[in-house]
Amino acid sequence: MSKYAVGDVLRVAKRVGNPKRTYLLVNPLQAKHMPVQPSRALEMMRTLGTQLAEKYPETGLVVGFAETATAIGAAVASCFGAGCRYMHTTRETLAQAQDWILFLEEHSHAMEQRLHRGGFLEGLQPGGTVIFVEDEISTGRTLLNMLKQLRGVSAEAAGVRMVAASVINRLSEENERLLLEAGIACEYLVKLPEEDYTVQVEPWQVAAAEVMPECGGDMPVTRLAIPGGYPNPRLGVDFAAYQAHCQRVAEAVAQQLEASVRPGMRLLVLGTEECMYPALVVGAELEKLVDGRVCCHATTRSPIGVRDAADYPVRNGVRLRSFYEMERVTFLYNLAGYDAVVIVTDAAPEATDAAGVLNAALSRHGACPMYDVRCC
Repeated sequence: MSKYAVGDVLRVAKRVGNPKRTYLLVNPLQAKHMPVQPSRALEMMRTLGTQLAEKYPETGLVVGFAETATAIGAAVASCFGAGCRYMHTTRETLAQAQDWILFLEEHSHAMEQRLHRGGFLEGLQPGGTVIFVEDEISTGRTLLNMLKQLRGVSAEAAGVRMVAASVINRLSEENERLLLEAGIACEYLVKLPEEDYTVQVEPWQVAAAEVMPECGGDMPVTRLAIPGGYPNPRLGVDFAAYQAHCQRVAEAVAQQLEASVRPGMRLLVLGTEECMYPALVVGAELEKLVDGRVCCHATTRSPIGVRDAADYPVRNGVRLRSFYEMERVTFLYNLAGYDAVVIVTDAAPEATDAAGVLNAALSRHGACPMYDVRCC
């Protein structure tokens, strides 16, 4: 039996502007919409990974789903031995890669997902297992859409065991049967009872996230020097090499901040959209400097309703410019006051002035030093 219960991993919020699904299941331990201690988030994710590694030790490839399960997928991959590869789906367009497998995430605010064909094929091993990792599986349609595309472009995919893993599983018996018939086994950390969340959120009055001004805040943003050669998980990476690089980045950040931080300070480590796992690794390293008082979460494309109520998971929110594209809208929720903020992103430094706009949002909770960590 899992050490995690429904109350540990589930809060319910109301979406804004998505008629296909009016609710959002928010996991307080996922380090996405709600800030959480990095070590607690990683513990939950690795609990799922350990469970999978015990049952499917032959796994050669783990695939995380963007954007919310990129860190979960990486943490799951960390539980397998040498030779395991990791990649995640993406909504980004990469100049160095043109060969994509496209599929739809039908209930999402941003429907199109893509998986790098070459990275996927490189990770396939005869007689092995591929594990697809989501934060939540509700109907299985996204997985069925993906599997149809994979089998259409790769004969090798037909001979590999497929597993759908998630922190939360909401599949009905009928949908689970359809996945099994398609050749996909399901594993999870927590099974939710059937409940109509659409009805639950319908009466809630929520507001949209506040639009931030385009001007930046008053505090300087310091760019930290970190090791180059970031392995891009959108293209597929040897997980051991990816983990080693993330750890080198984390140690470089801790070394440069050691003189500036002290026990008792409150630090925020902020990931950006699909770049979540490196932020968790950096945050876990910084916990050693400030006696655990580190929070981690990430910007997101998801428009969620804000409601200032004690039992609601998204108490405040701001609309920001993306770190990746000038015209893309992103959001950040549940901001609070911190003594220092570390932004961890794999966006190109020259892409946008998102750090400046974020600075303005954070300054409203009290001025604090900001550090910019570029993994690209």
